Amino acid sequence: LTQEEFRNQYLVEKPGGFQWGLVGACGVSVLYNLMRVYNFIQACRNPLRRKWRAAVQFWLLTGVLSLVGHRVSSLIVLEFSLRAVSALASAGQVSSQNSPKSQFSLGCSLTCTLAFIHQGALHSSFGLLLAAALSWAFASYSSGLWRHVARLFPLHRTDGYCGKCINLLTSGHTMLASLQRVVILAFGTAAVASTTTVYEHFLSQKDAMKFWTPLTLCYTMLVAYNQEEQHRLSITETLLRTVVLRLGGLLVLMLAVGNWTDVLHILVAFLGEGVCLLPSEDLLQAALKVLPVLDC
Repeated sequence: LTQEEFRNQYLVEKPGGFQWGLVGACGVSVLYNLMRVYNFIQACRNPLRRKWRAAVQFWLLTGVLSLVGHRVSSLIVLEFSLRAVSALASAGQVSSQNSPKSQFSLGCSLTCTLAFIHQGALHSSFGLLLAAALSWAFASYSSGLWRHVARLFPLHRTDGYCGKCINLLTSGHTMLASLQRVVILAFGTAAVASTTTVYEHFLSQKDAMKFWTPLTLCYTMLVAYNQEEQHRLSITETLLRTVVLRLGGLLVLMLAVGNWTDVLHILVAFLGEGVCLLPSEDLLQAALKVLPVLDC
């Protein structure tokens, strides 16, 4: 074996690090808070319930994204991107349910993009620190906006003297479409980095396609079957089934072509999906009741 082959097959992959996890968690927090702001101002009712404390959710997600390596993050990004493109091609529109479901995958897209950009960089520590600081600023602003809206929007929307609430009244209806465009841009950028990472670590190995081709075909058939059965299930059952199918398929792939650290990272990813999706069940219900489908 060459030195590169030995490193890919036998050495433990270095985790993304705290800065990568923090940037990913901040990105998820921005999406999460702005979706809540949008649903609240559109529904004009009491704030959506939050089953988890925001700080606990944020730091749990930071830890999970810090542990999941960029190899598995790249696979998660590509898998979710392919599913989203397939759904878009079949429906011709972007479902409003995709934004809550994409939270953990969005965090993975940010971490693997950072890993790709800073690979071999001379001042990677400074770049990661700057990215973490900017991400923290965006997350803090979105969290503050959600707290302001949840407490004061019902009062300020009639008084007309609060600049934030006036802006939300006049242009808040475009927030979800803008969020979807930003998420699509993030996944499009991450797809380039993920494709490069997957090719270097998996597809470039000898006889790799002999493993990937049958497993990918089987996974595709499972996805098609799952989409046909989703309309018979509740929201919680659909979420659990989707997560098990997505990450279970990746787990089977890693058992065939990965190493033991990849398998461990997939198991950690199950926790990350739960941290993102369980507090977002009411967001999915709001998307089904208020805005089933939006043009992007």
